[in-house]
Amino acid sequence: MAQVLEFKLPDLGEGLTEAEIVRWLVEVGDVVAIDQPVVEVETAKAMVEVPCPYGGVVTARFGEEGSELPVGAPLLTVAVGATDASIASPGDDGAAAEEFSGESGSGSGSGNVLVGYGTGAPAARRRRIRPERNTVPAAPAVPAVPAVVSAPSRSAPVAVAVGEVNGRQGPVAVVSPLVRRLARQHEIDLRGLTGSGPDGLILRADVDSAIRRGADQATETAARPAVEPVVAEASTAVASPAAPAAAERIPLRGVRGAVADKLSRSRSEIPDATCWVDADATELMAARAAMNAASGPSGGPKVSVLALLARICTAALNRFPELNSTVDTAAREIVRLPGVHLGFAAQTERGLVVPVVRDAHTRNAESIGAEIARLTELARTGKLSPAQLTGGTFTLNNYGVFGVDGSTPIINHPEAAMLGVGRIMPKPWVHHGELAVRQVVQLSLTFDHRVCDGGTAGGFLRYVADCVEQPAVLLRTL
Repeated sequence: MAQVLEFKLPDLGEGLTEAEIVRWLVEVGDVVAIDQPVVEVETAKAMVEVPCPYGGVVTARFGEEGSELPVGAPLLTVAVGATDASIASPGDDGAAAEEFSGESGSGSGSGNVLVGYGTGAPAARRRRIRPERNTVPAAPAVPAVPAVVSAPSRSAPVAVAVGEVNGRQGPVAVVSPLVRRLARQHEIDLRGLTGSGPDGLILRADVDSAIRRGADQATETAARPAVEPVVAEASTAVASPAAPAAAERIPLRGVRGAVADKLSRSRSEIPDATCWVDADATELMAARAAMNAASGPSGGPKVSVLALLARICTAALNRFPELNSTVDTAAREIVRLPGVHLGFAAQTERGLVVPVVRDAHTRNAESIGAEIARLTELARTGKLSPAQLTGGTFTLNNYGVFGVDGSTPIINHPEAAMLGVGRIMPKPWVHHGELAVRQVVQLSLTFDHRVCDGGTAGGFLRYVADCVEQPAVLLRTL
């Protein structure tokens, strides 16, 4: 006898409590192997493919693409240990059942929830299994999403018999939040529905049927002729004013919601202050050109300006460790952190993300640049893991790539400071007592005033500017 196991949305780590379904990778009736990815979800930090710890036949999916599910909510159910008699229709050649039983074996799963961990069993070829005509509920035009109260027992059958409805009266038997939301959207009173699920449970199919009945009634009403039609004279007809356009409402969720929460918390909890300075970056640009020219055409990747600025920041944090810290408000303590995990702001199609270069204080400019390039590519493809987006101790924000000169950075909570860099462009500048055209950049530092005073913040920013203007200053710390 096949057993139906329920796979719930796992804890994806880093304190995440919900995820949005972006794309289903399997459908009801597909055969899945242990640890095969079954759904792609978007959390507040990254896009993640979630593998199923069971091998078997998918019997139900919970949630549509675009909907949000909390951690612990059912994702899908899998029939494990099914036999030819329980899942294959009469006349089937039995190959699908044989393939399925060979994969599931003992019916145990790996228990893993993230791609790249566990048994690493190869993904099975997706195959549709035709259920028996008398063992599954009749599917409406839109696939029904059953509401599951809890994980089914290991002895539960693959499906419930058609038409098995418990006539018990009582409170509205609805568990699925999707069903409730669908009913609210279409103004369906759930108290007037009779559920077709076990114990009278109201399923999505029941709500869909009620929606169709309401639409049919509205069509019939519209088709009836009016009792006393009113014909307006052409000379007195007045065009009715156009209805005002409805404002567009965009949910704050996913990356956008995480950014909103982070920035709001930063502004509400951190007493920040900003100082800025213009610096002559002509020598820095010349030093970068010389470094890249010395490497030759096949001497490895080019050193970027961002990598040089990142290396300057790590040297500055070594001199001013107050800015590489965080505030423990509960203990009323400033916690100075031993290492520099440097975050850098990256704009992607999914929104603004801040990948983190681990142990940046131990890397040179070339190593930092290679890691920035690797993390940037992962960010563009949406493949950054939550661990690669958390744990930063200081953030570098190069908004100059957007063609702006300056900005006021907002601290990436719970860090203590952020350095903003504007565009580097030719400007009039007094150089050695004479007016000249130089490559000028504006540097802005926003800092938590609880961890230091303006003298420390000004010293940090001045050291960064000195290194930009005279890169040889860095030789003392290399």
